[in-house]
Amino acid sequence: MNNPSQRFPSHVVAVSLLCVALGAAPVRGQTQTPGEDRASVPLSDPSQPALVKASLINGGITVKAYDGKEIIVEAHARNHDRESARSDSNMKRIVVSSTGLSVEEENNEVRINSDSYMRPIDLTISVPVHTSLKLSAVNDGNIVVTGVDGELDVNDVNGSVTLNNVSGSAIAHALNGRLLATFTHVNQKPMAFSSLNGDIDVTFPADLKANLSLKSDRGEIFTDFDVQMQAAPVQQTVEDGRAHGGKYLVKIDKAVHGTINGGGPELQFTNFNGSIYIRKAGAPR
Repeated sequence: MNNPSQRFPSHVVAVSLLCVALGAAPVRGQTQTPGEDRASVPLSDPSQPALVKASLINGGITVKAYDGKEIIVEAHARNHDRESARSDSNMKRIVVSSTGLSVEEENNEVRINSDSYMRPIDLTISVPVHTSLKLSAVNDGNIVVTGVDGELDVNDVNGSVTLNNVSGSAIAHALNGRLLATFTHVNQKPMAFSSLNGDIDVTFPADLKANLSLKSDRGEIFTDFDVQMQAAPVQQTVEDGRAHGGKYLVKIDKAVHGTINGGGPELQFTNFNGSIYIRKAGAPR
């Protein structure tokens, strides 16, 4: 953690909405509407792709590409509009609507979070098209990404993940929700998609070249690609703990393997209580 008394170099931009409450001057592009905060952060080198990292304990994250050079972050605090439980007085409830938003930029890497851990905060982030993302959410919110071209690392524990018309590569996990993705173009890089309690539904361009690793314990696997199934060598893991009073254990991987259009980077699909759909763009539904 940086010492607050240290001075950031000129290429570092830090924004904390807590400063508003303490009387500091608002940062350019920042509003003071109760429950809503906004920050526009310039990149150190707008000619180069950016990396945006955002994480929330409670709330959802929406990222959309736009024709601009700054990272624009909007935070909205959810409040339950209800009457006070006190029925005996003229007292009014004071709504706690601070987002606790913090945005920091250094060398084209932008880190976004909120210190409001219990109250849900929804983030809407506008980024240049060529931006890589590392997004995580835990409770009470979904993650949606639209139109971004980059390397995407997305993880939602108790919500769904949706990637709309994205390009590049992705590692995406939705533990207790649905994972839906549509790619307009893919890089020649490995990708992984997983869910524990939701369907995985991914659409790729028709010219996709890939090696597939597929596993679904309690669901089915469907595709309209011409997949050449392979008798892959059995992969097993041996654990021998007998020297310490333990057991001898052999684990055999139960994934099935295949190739699309002659093969390419490995694409892993792993599910437990859901089905897997691998769709070809333009194929009839």
